[in-house]
Amino acid sequence: MDDKTLEAVTVELQGALPGRKFGKIFPLSRRSFALDLRLAESRYLFVAAEPGNPRLYLIQRRLKELEQSSENPHPFHLFLRKRLGSSTILAVDKLPNERVVSVRFTGSNDVGEPIVSILLFQLTGKSSNVFVLDDREYILSSLVEKDTDGQRIGERHSPPLRPKSQKAEDPSRDVIGPLGASVSAALDQKYQKLAEENRFKSQAENERQAIQREQAKRQKLIRKLRADLESHGDAEKWKRYGDLILANLSNAKRKGDKVVVTDYFQEEVPEIEIEVDADIPLTDAAQKYFRRYTKAQNAAIEIAKRIRAIEVELASLDKKQAELERAIADRDETYFVQPEKSKTFKSKKEKPKFSGARQFVSSDGFQILVGKRAVDNDQLTFHIAGPVHLWLHAADYSGSHVVVRNPNRKEIPHRTLIEAAQLAAFYSSGKSQPKAAVNYTQKKFVNKPKGVPAGLVRLASFKTIMVEPSIPEALDQKTKI
Repeated sequence: MDDKTLEAVTVELQGALPGRKFGKIFPLSRRSFALDLRLAESRYLFVAAEPGNPRLYLIQRRLKELEQSSENPHPFHLFLRKRLGSSTILAVDKLPNERVVSVRFTGSNDVGEPIVSILLFQLTGKSSNVFVLDDREYILSSLVEKDTDGQRIGERHSPPLRPKSQKAEDPSRDVIGPLGASVSAALDQKYQKLAEENRFKSQAENERQAIQREQAKRQKLIRKLRADLESHGDAEKWKRYGDLILANLSNAKRKGDKVVVTDYFQEEVPEIEIEVDADIPLTDAAQKYFRRYTKAQNAAIEIAKRIRAIEVELASLDKKQAELERAIADRDETYFVQPEKSKTFKSKKEKPKFSGARQFVSSDGFQILVGKRAVDNDQLTFHIAGPVHLWLHAADYSGSHVVVRNPNRKEIPHRTLIEAAQLAAFYSSGKSQPKAAVNYTQKKFVNKPKGVPAGLVRLASFKTIMVEPSIPEALDQKTKI
């Protein structure tokens, strides 16, 4: 943004911002954000401290659009919100001949004392930044921390030095618009178009590179397949060698790792040499060539199929590339719009009910489940029981796992504990004993070592209670879980 345009924006801000209160901040990228200053017509102050394209002006957006575009706040945004929250704008100023605009706020600190803060927009190319200053113009926070004099936190702010080689700016670079029109509206329209153009170019280039990658991948695969085909050799040649060895079994002459045979397939009937392992019979050598023939023939068929399929894919990619280039030439943005996939709702299948446990209701209304078999014990403990459900098992005997369900995380009454323990003792091999020890704990302390048989578990923490094995008469037994 050039100095003349920024001066025009400042005049517009001077007429719109004084008296307005600081509201919300919407982080749009690492170096850009929008401020809600309670302006009419859904207008917001937008700043981008981007080195290549710094800018400041008012934008008109829907609140929902800004909320959807917002990123997580950075520490600077949080400081800005805390420092300027509910503050009121006093004035907007621009440093003469500098692309630096300051917005002065008045507010109060945590103890209610009045304070003055300055939100300073420095739109100076590579040194672009946003600062929060105190009333003496000392830097309290910055959007981008830089180790430069007059730009560090704690120092008094001063504009960055302008390079001596820097040429005078062309005031016609930014289009302000017709006389009487909003400068911000013209700038916003210009930069939105520029953003759309850049987005289109980026999408086009990404799509072009994606197609080229797929083309290169398939072309490389074709080269590999052809090299593989070449490594198998000429199938007919291997068959001919096998036939010649068999036809010359009686008159073939061995010469080290070669055999001299008469070539009956040629009119001149010459003698030729065929490579043969010196330590194998000629019949085995012939069979070896026939196997090479079969392998080469099969490879030729399969590789030809694969190459044809890949060539079809390449033709499709070529067509896709041509369509892309047409869309780029016509600037057809609909090319990059993905069609919405129709949502198909799968009917949820009902989970089969677990029937491997007996069910009781304790005197206090708690559901008690008792496993029937070893595999049912595993299912009950590790798939039915919740982490805080009470788990019980006879201490010294094999038997059922018992679970007291506790969905509301209440304290299990002692009466329910006794009833569940009696069931654990009754449905164990110690049911005939007058008294039996029962271990109990929360299910989260029960784990299953790797590789142990069904029903066996390990307890990380537990307590023990002595009870009489029985089915308490007070229990209400159910048939379903």
